[in-house]
Amino acid sequence: MLKKRIVGVITIKNGWAVQSFGYGRYLPLGRPETIATNLDRWGVDEVLVQCIDRYETGPDFALLESLCSQGLSTPLVYSGGILTTAHAVSAIQSGADRVCVDSLLHEAPSRVMDISAHLGAQGVIACLPLSIGEHGVMWLDHRMRINRPLDPVVMAALREGAISEALVIDWKSEGILNSFDGRLLLIEELAGIPIIAFGGLSKVDTMRSALSTPNVTAIAQGNFLNYREHAVQALRNTLAGSPIRIAHYAASPL
Repeated sequence: MLKKRIVGVITIKNGWAVQSFGYGRYLPLGRPETIATNLDRWGVDEVLVQCIDRYETGPDFALLESLCSQGLSTPLVYSGGILTTAHAVSAIQSGADRVCVDSLLHEAPSRVMDISAHLGAQGVIACLPLSIGEHGVMWLDHRMRINRPLDPVVMAALREGAISEALVIDWKSEGILNSFDGRLLLIEELAGIPIIAFGGLSKVDTMRSALSTPNVTAIAQGNFLNYREHAVQALRNTLAGSPIRIAHYAASPL
């Protein structure tokens, strides 16, 4: 069985790492460089940096270069303000290993396909903030604060492997302990699509359930990994027996 990843998420607004509550309320956490260095040292499998206020100004390349200058050994994913293929290529040139696209999926899915053609499918992740309500599965365009059904074009790109993974965010539960809606991992449109699960994912039973879902490739946590120094190690110990990777700081068995 392929081992699954633990992804550390850093949410950034106005250049500072913040604790986000449903993309509507924010509390400052500190410098993104410090948090990225800690996550790298503590042994997450991947770091996702999501700048949530860059739509009008484009990617924050200065921040990305500052993060990469820290000498991180953990793969870095960048999200925020990527609206063109040139933006995505520049993000990789600035040190990111992959990019995650959000608003562009709503605005111009064809540009995402062009990014995939330049970077390769493995270099692109689709960000899907979702919820389930009386109208079924809804996809949030948080820039416009509009919920709409999932786009068949985007879902086809994921099913056909033109985009490597979907970051499925329970956005209503983001920043709230023990609140992830596990139904999001089982919706018909996502069947067979590699998923990174994120948003209020802190309860052990829920994490184990997510990791046991065949097409879930990773679980992601943001605020919950910043409370104490050994949070990542404690999480791995708690999830012992689940199909997660050995931390990069740990010796592999002979």
